[in-house]
This record gives sequence, structure tokens and C-alpha cells, in this order.
Amino acid sequence: MKTTLFGHHDPVRQDRLDSNTIAQLDDIAGFADVLEALDAARARHPGDRIVCTLDDPYQCAYTSVHATLQLSDDDWDEEPDEEDPVGVHRYDNSTTGRIAALLDDPDRRVEWSSVQGTLATSSQDLAALATMNRTPDVALDRIVLVQRAPVHRDDLAIAGIPNGYFGEDWDIFANHAVIRRMADHGYRLIGIGARLLGFDRPTAPTPPEVAALIADLTDLYGSPEAACWSELAESLPTQRLLILGYAGDFGNVLG
Repeated sequence: MKTTLFGHHDPVRQDRLDSNTIAQLDDIAGFADVLEALDAARARHPGDRIVCTLDDPYQCAYTSVHATLQLSDDDWDEEPDEEDPVGVHRYDNSTTGRIAALLDDPDRRVEWSSVQGTLATSSQDLAALATMNRTPDVALDRIVLVQRAPVHRDDLAIAGIPNGYFGEDWDIFANHAVIRRMADHGYRLIGIGARLLGFDRPTAPTPPEVAALIADLTDLYGSPEAACWSELAESLPTQRLLILGYAGDFGNVLG
């Protein structure tokens, strides 16, 4: 794997989401490489949260920008001169903080019960859900960007790569509800793509923990008769990772 590190005041080119993109990973073998890189980033940035892109990082960047614009208002800081790296980094930190504050606002928060059944899923999507959790490496693009999120809780890490832009997708508040619910099952958000959310946990879940998780996922995505749930019951106890889709066509990730 090739790792390119970025400093906060390095120019924000097309290979970065913003000044908080701290690394680009190329030629990765799979999630084993990515998890190692995330651990290294946490060691370099103690106190922050670290997340990465998953599928299609540049589409992820596009929708993230627009998802952020949907949240912004007149009270937000004025965008700085692109030639002022200190001002750019200050603005990026401020934007992440404002998004985190919105997610933490009880008046804006979306509850789990309000998200269940709101994403239109096809048989292709559910089959992809089973495949991605059996072989999570297929959820990764050939390029992965690693992002520093200056927030104080794991569930708020999505503020570092806010996403959920198109009308058929869950928006950032719905995604945050899913992230909080997965935390109840021991999972921490580690990745956000153009269509996917990625999680890890310290150890693989036990069969009873998997059963509880699948009950929630069935409520979330529907189709309790689908074959994917029995497939997940077999694959999830063997690993620490969990991959979920948040976009209306997330099954297209697999082509």
C-alpha cells in the first residue's frame, strides 16, 4: 500500500476533501490495510475522530459538498480566500463543528423509529448487503481518503464527511440515527462513501448479538423474507466489520 500524508496547511487539491484530509491510500490490499492506516492516524491525531471514504471517493466528495450546503445558513463563517491555508483550515474546522452541533441538537435529531422503512431497497440492494458483509473489501474503491474529524464523540464523526444529498437517500440526520443505533450494537463509524457506511467493533459479534442486529436491520431495510438475513447470520460472527447502504441504489456499488 502507498500512503501519502497531507498537512493541514497543504494546498487542498482534487485529491483531498478539504484541509482535514490527512492521507490518501493507494494500492490497498483491502480493509486490513485501511484499518491499520486508521489506527496510525488516530495515533497521530489523539482526541479527534478518524474516518475514511469507501466507495467512489470523488462522488462522495461531490455529494458531501452539497449535503453541507444544504445545512449551511447565514450564521456560518464566510468562506476564506483559497490562498490562505490558515484561514481555510480554520473554516473547515468551524464547518465540521457546526455540523456536529446540528446533529447534537435535540430539535433537529432524527430518531431510529423515523428512519425504519424509509429507504427503497430492491432485491439487488439486499443481495449486495449480504455480499459486502461476507467480503467487505468489495466496498472499497482503489483510492481511499482518510479524514480527521475534530469532534468529541464517535457518532459525530460523520460531520467530517457529511453525506446524504439526493432525495432518495437518507440525509445526514437519518444517517446519524443509524450510526447511533449501530453504536448500541457495539459498532463505531469508520467510513462514509457515496452510497455506503462502514463500521467496526473491537471483536466480532456473538450469534445472539448478530440476531439482535439483524432484527434491527430487517426493521431498517424491510423484506424480512429475503435470503440476505440468513447469509448475514453466517458471515457477521466471523468479522469486526459491518457495511450498510444509505443511498437508494446502493446495490449498484457492485456493478
